[in-house]
Order: sequence, then C-alpha cells, then structure tokens
Amino acid sequence: MRQLTRQTVQRVCAVCERTLLTGERALRFAPDGERFVDVCPLCQDLAIEHGWIKEGSPTSPTVPSQRRRRRGLGSLFDPRRQPSEPVVAEPILRRLSAPEQQMVEAADIFNASDFRRTVAGIAKSLGEPRASIVPLSGGRSELIVTVGWDISWYQYRVTPDSAQPVRLAERGHELVELDAGYKRWNAHIEPDGRLVPEISPL
Repeated sequence: MRQLTRQTVQRVCAVCERTLLTGERALRFAPDGERFVDVCPLCQDLAIEHGWIKEGSPTSPTVPSQRRRRRGLGSLFDPRRQPSEPVVAEPILRRLSAPEQQMVEAADIFNASDFRRTVAGIAKSLGEPRASIVPLSGGRSELIVTVGWDISWYQYRVTPDSAQPVRLAERGHELVELDAGYKRWNAHIEPDGRLVPEISPL
C-alpha cells in the first residue's frame, strides 16, 4: 500500500512542464516570492534568469516588493519579449500549396505562444531537437507540432480558430513511442525556440 501511494505522487517542472523522473532531484523556486514550485535541474538557469527565488536563498530587502509581485509563469514566458516574425515571406507564401500554408500558419501560431520559450529553454540543455508539423486527419484544421530529443519529446495541438490555439497534448521520453507519421521531420527549431517549416522557396 505504501508503494502504491508513492507512485501516485507525480512532480512536474514548473518551467518545462516535464514530469520528473523517479529519483530526479528537483530544485524549489518561488516565482512570486511566496509559493514554492518544483524546477528540474535543466531549467534552473532559466528560472534564475527571470527572477525566481531559489529556496534557501537570502532575499534582498532592497528589491522593491512590487517588482517581485505577480511574477508567475506569465512573466517567465512573456511573448512580448520576443516578437514573432513570419516564418515565410509574403511572396513565397502565395506560391505555397494549401497543406504548406497550413504548416506555415501553425508555425506562426506556435511561435507567438508561450511554448516557444519552453522549447528554447529545454534546447539549451538538451541541444537542437527534431521537429515536425503534421495535420490531423478528419477534415478539421488542427495540426500536431512534435518537438523531440533522444530522451524527451513534446506534442502540441495547434487549432487556429480556438480560444486556446496552442496546447500541450502529449509528452514522453523516447522517440520510439511516437507513431511514424509524426516522425516526418519537416521542420526545425531555431536557437530562440522559433519553429520553422522546411519548405522550398521555389
């Protein structure tokens, strides 16, 4: 019974949203200076860079309290800090097929989301990932963005007309867990986390 209870407790990194592995040591940070959350070792530099307070660190009385107030995930992944540029120039966009235009639109939506910085943060530790943009079957204008490393992968569902156009759909640890259709690596990730479809400009 004790073992079952231990297995049901899952810790998730507050930065990359990855479920921490059994035995993996988490660091504790307070985004707002009050409540502590778990952060994996891969994301600790990103948390420190954005002013999260590490558990056990002395807090400085010279820092204005309003500066630390309401510093949650929204401030960590503020898309206004990295304005999204179109992934394809307008003249080339007009020559693309309908599926290619869908890919470009999905990439633009992803790049304007908070997940762009999530991917950029993980890539700093794990290196450049592989990426694909695949439309879902069934006539709906939904696409799946897959970003994968050898030891971790994430899938995001992009729905252009939705109130929440990008959301984390699935995640896992090994690329063999993915269906072959999602491993058509037809895109790449820039160092700043920008998703760029690999489409010929001709």
